[in-house]
Amino acid sequence: MIPSTYATPTALIFAAGGLLTCFAGYRLFRFVLGLYGFLLGALVGSSIPDPSNTWAILMALVVGGVVGAVLMVVAYFVAVGLVGAGLAALVLNYGWKFIVGGEPPTLVLVIVCVIGAVLALQVVRYVVIVGTAIAGSWTFMIGLMALMGNPKSLIAASAPDMWVVYPIDVLPPNSWMMLGWIALAIVGIIVQLKTTTASGTRKKATDAGRK
Repeated sequence: MIPSTYATPTALIFAAGGLLTCFAGYRLFRFVLGLYGFLLGALVGSSIPDPSNTWAILMALVVGGVVGAVLMVVAYFVAVGLVGAGLAALVLNYGWKFIVGGEPPTLVLVIVCVIGAVLALQVVRYVVIVGTAIAGSWTFMIGLMALMGNPKSLIAASAPDMWVVYPIDVLPPNSWMMLGWIALAIVGIIVQLKTTTASGTRKKATDAGRK
């Protein structure tokens, strides 16, 4: 659990990191992996010590964050597979919810995630661009909502539970947030496609007079 006094700085990190991920996730993918690995590791680490011991929480947060960042950067292809699995799970959950209703069976979810991971390794660039744009825009929206005082987003920013960082239930009472999330993700995808090459480098503008 991250102490509540650090909720605002955490929200700022979410917002800034989300924008960077949304618009430069593919070009800076290893940095983005390190950032999200640090956040995930910090959340896991900070949930281990006694909630009343602030210093122990902060130490566990730093150690967990560093370990998480290193693991994510080293496990590059694993991370790509996880991005594909995550996108597949996201599509399945929303599709199942609107078409069938409720949650998809665990077996179906596992199969779809495996398929998504395999496909992701075949089309790395597009999966990373789409995945980072979606994840980055959502992270930014959570940080923004937390800074604006949304109670559920504040809970996510202070992270009393590592799973609350992705509070889908903030969506129903804030339809504009869903629209903003989708719109920002689309813009991020377009920007990344137009500003990067297949190798992940920035596209260079051609000179008008070049023949």
